[in-house]
Amino acid sequence: MQFSAVQLATMLDGKLEGNPDVKVSNIAKIEEAGDGMLSFIANPKYEEFIYTTQASILIVNESLITERPVTPTLIRVKDAYSAFALLLEKYKQLVGNKTGIQQPSHIPASVKTGANVFVGAFAYLGENVVLGNNVKIYPGVYLGDNVIVNDDAVIYPGVKVYDNCVLGKRVILHAGCVIGGDGFGFAPQPDGSYKKVPQIGNVVIHDDVEIGANTTIDRATMGSTVIRQGVKLDNLIQVAHNVDIGTDTVIAAQTGVSGSTKIGKNCVIGGQVGMVGHIHIADNTKINAQSGLSKSIADPNTSLNGSPAFDYKSSLKSQAIFRNLPDLEKRVKELEDMVKQLLSEREGV
Repeated sequence: MQFSAVQLATMLDGKLEGNPDVKVSNIAKIEEAGDGMLSFIANPKYEEFIYTTQASILIVNESLITERPVTPTLIRVKDAYSAFALLLEKYKQLVGNKTGIQQPSHIPASVKTGANVFVGAFAYLGENVVLGNNVKIYPGVYLGDNVIVNDDAVIYPGVKVYDNCVLGKRVILHAGCVIGGDGFGFAPQPDGSYKKVPQIGNVVIHDDVEIGANTTIDRATMGSTVIRQGVKLDNLIQVAHNVDIGTDTVIAAQTGVSGSTKIGKNCVIGGQVGMVGHIHIADNTKINAQSGLSKSIADPNTSLNGSPAFDYKSSLKSQAIFRNLPDLEKRVKELEDMVKQLLSEREGV
């Protein structure tokens, strides 16, 4: 697909500088772009490339001041990064706007589908599954009985959604996600063995949630594991049974959240964070990568670091002191030697 500069400027409500008829058919980074390609510049440290890039069209901030002539046609917008993201979203919608049912796929008569649904080959849909309008189910997806997928959701290849789980509007599940697997519930027995506790709840994912590849969200023992609106989960995250993650919280890769933990809204959680079960994390909490939480965080707007995690600024001070321990030990030893010398001299008087 080709787009002219004037088409893109109209789409972005931007101001054109240069040839309005120049066309692009591909997208690239500014330092790698060639003829017929579109790029953007939002970070000042890349401004040097504006004079050397071979891109045909550049999206730039309206505040950018050029010091000498540039070759590409410029489209000036208020926020180049957001405008470029909007273009990528529209492009993805164009190329990903698949519809129809591919074969072979398993779709029982009890399944209900909305308009413009796509179901890829080798997908398996259970009894009484409901698919809203514009839902995209890619090849190799499994949806268990009574699963509900609301409008505009996208489920990529290899995703498994167990029975009775609910996905909201515009949910995106990337390849390999497992939604609704059994929670880790086992009762210790007198003989030292463990007896499985049936997990009869489900997972409820609210609107506008995106979940990365190979992330797993366990079904509740009873009730629901809940991922609330706008949550973004990275790849390779484990969310245990009966966890509740608040609105617009973001969590980076390899984090593990133990059972029944409640995370507030607008939290930012780094990679490889570990949380014990049955704790509460207050709204707007920020947790640095590789931190470990063993107790609840009651105060909102708290920043944490370390394992066990504690106040972020205090942890940095502690780290600075830790790095200086060898020097501190040396100084203490010198002071001890001085004291011993003084005592020795007094005894000799």
